Amino acid sequence: MPLVIGHRGAPGYLPEHSRSSYLRAIAEGVDAVEPDVVPSKDGVLVVRHENEISGTTDVSTRPEFAERRTSKLVDGEHLTGWFVEDFTWEELRTLQCRERIPALRPDSAVHDDTEPVLRLRDVLDLARQGGVAVVLEIKHAATFARLGFDLADLVDAELRAAGWRDAEDALVIESFEPLVLARLRERGIRVPLVQLIEAEGTPWDLRERDGADAAPYASMLTTAGLDALAGEVQGISPDKLSVLVPDERGAARGPARFVREAQDRGLRVLTWTCRPENAFLLPVHRAPGSERTFGDWRGEWAVLRDAELDGVFVDHPDLGVDFFGTARNS
Repeated sequence: MPLVIGHRGAPGYLPEHSRSSYLRAIAEGVDAVEPDVVPSKDGVLVVRHENEISGTTDVSTRPEFAERRTSKLVDGEHLTGWFVEDFTWEELRTLQCRERIPALRPDSAVHDDTEPVLRLRDVLDLARQGGVAVVLEIKHAATFARLGFDLADLVDAELRAAGWRDAEDALVIESFEPLVLARLRERGIRVPLVQLIEAEGTPWDLRERDGADAAPYASMLTTAGLDALAGEVQGISPDKLSVLVPDERGAARGPARFVREAQDRGLRVLTWTCRPENAFLLPVHRAPGSERTFGDWRGEWAVLRDAELDGVFVDHPDLGVDFFGTARNS
């Protein structure tokens, strides 16, 4: 019976992290919504997937902010654009949301520039009003630490102020970076913590700390890795590719064994992200047409259903609720 989580709201239909995107996800029956957070210059937690915001807001069209365009190193990647930490919340709240991938989701892009950027507090309020849980993702903690922002401290303080700090049945906090989760544990936060896991690579905070000796994500899914995580967090959230285990033809061989092994250790297992478009499906499930054509998403999602996961992130909440909800009720 997996929880169905509206990934950034309902971004298959409306610009991610917009008010209408979250409201649509709630209306379509998700169990939880997932906001990503990054800090403003004055320490307000803003709901954006990345700290570079030119792809998801109208900032590049605003002449008063033209001189803020700059280049930075974020998690080892050189980026040029406008960065949330260079703006106060009062400035950010004047920006409008835009569709991240308009070529794939033109119907969503129709709604560009109609809704302002939100704070974490706004999403918490929407979730509480809508009776759903929140899966909160902390972004780029190590990069922000170098800039003087302690995201564990900011998140803890905001949850205290909003009355969510002890909402054990309504809140989960996740990150790709284990060190920020460790800092939250040290602060005594009681809500479940979840380690996000990429299909490849290494957590950036561990790379900064340990260099070439940093443990890769893959090591987290070994017997020893799962044993260690079971003493540190309450769940894991691997990329769906890790669960599907595709072969050289792009056909799923999964579900992967680690799902049950993690659950046997008391860890919840969530996966991301269920999307129906060809661009996001394994090759054997793609349909004739363009990258934005819906393929055989049911065939791919069936493997995830059979894995008996604890939660799935979806971009199209109606499809996720119908598919996984049917699985729950069958």
